[in-house]
Amino acid sequence: MSAQAPSSVILIRAAKFVPNPATATDNAFQRVIPEGQSPEATSAQALAEMDAVAQALRDTGVRVHVFEDDDHTRPDSVFPNNWLSTHPGGYVAVYPMYASNRRHERRGDVLEMLKSSYRVQTIIDYSGLEPDGIFLEGTGAMVLDHISRVAYTAMSHRADTHVLERFCTDFHYEPMPFEAVDSSGVRVYHTNVIACIGTDVALVALGMIPDEHRRAEVRERLAVNGREVVEITEEQVREFAGNAVELCGRTPDGRRRYVMAMSGTARRSLTAEQVAAVERSCEILAVDIPTIELAGGSVRCMIAGVHLDPRPTRDPEPTATAEAIDEHPHTADGQDVAQGH
Repeated sequence: MSAQAPSSVILIRAAKFVPNPATATDNAFQRVIPEGQSPEATSAQALAEMDAVAQALRDTGVRVHVFEDDDHTRPDSVFPNNWLSTHPGGYVAVYPMYASNRRHERRGDVLEMLKSSYRVQTIIDYSGLEPDGIFLEGTGAMVLDHISRVAYTAMSHRADTHVLERFCTDFHYEPMPFEAVDSSGVRVYHTNVIACIGTDVALVALGMIPDEHRRAEVRERLAVNGREVVEITEEQVREFAGNAVELCGRTPDGRRRYVMAMSGTARRSLTAEQVAAVERSCEILAVDIPTIELAGGSVRCMIAGVHLDPRPTRDPEPTATAEAIDEHPHTADGQDVAQGH
C-alpha cells in the first residue's frame, strides 16, 4: 500500500452547517448562502452532500468513520483535517486553530476511536500555542508528502514557521515553506487549495508561487522520485481543483484500488490532458458538494486520513458484520449510533 494514500478516513456529519463568518475575512474561496435560502435548507443540503461523499468512499472500498455533530457553534466542523492528522508508526498530531470558534472542533471521542481501533503510540498536541497567537491548521496549512517526508506549506497567519519547524522535527518531515498569492496579491490561506500530492501524480498551482527560484524548488522536489507534476491555474484553484486527496480502497474481489477524491466542481474544471495525467495513476472519484464549498473548502478539507495500522477486528455481534459496525456513525460522545455495539 502507498504511504501517501490512506485506506481509512474520518468524516464529521455536521447537522448545523453554515459558512463560518469568523473565517470570511481571509478565506477568499468562501461564499455567502444564496439569497432567500434558509439556514435549515442549507444544513439539509450539506448533510445530503456529506452523506454522498461518505457513501461514494465506501463504494470504492475505503473504510469510513463518521462522527455526528449537532453543535450549532461549530460551523466548520465538517473540515476535520485542520485540527487532526495521523502518521505511520502510531503518531497523531492535534493542531492550533486560527479562528476561536473553530477550536472546540477538536474532539476527544475521535481520538479515543483512533486509540481503540488503530495502533496509536503518541499524540502530540500543539493547541497550547493558540494563546500565543501561533497557528498551524493541520493538513490544510500543510500538504504532506508522506513518501519523501516533505511538508509543503504556503505561509500565512494560519501557518506559522515556528510551529511548522516543531512539527517537522517531531514527525521527521523536511519543511518546504513558500509564499503563495493570487493575482491580486492576496496570500493563499491554506496550502491544500493549491496543491494535492498523490503517489505518482501531483496537482499544484505553481504559478501562484511568485518567487521563481522557490517555484522551481517545489517542482523539483515534487518530481524527484518520478512523480508527474500537473500544473493547475488560479482559475482552476478557485474551482477547488487543488483540493483533492488520494485514497486506497478495495475492489469487490479484494484488490487495491487507488482513487483521487475531489468535488464535481473540481473535476469539471480539469482539462482532458490533466484528467488523463491523474488517471494514469488512479481513478478520479468526483462528488458534487456545492453547498459545502460555500464554506471555502472542498472534498480534501472534509477528509482526515488515517495513516495508522488497524488493531485486529474484534468479533462482531451476531446480528452485524464487522464492516457495518466500522461504518456506523458516532454520536457527539463517541458512542456508535447502532444498538448493541
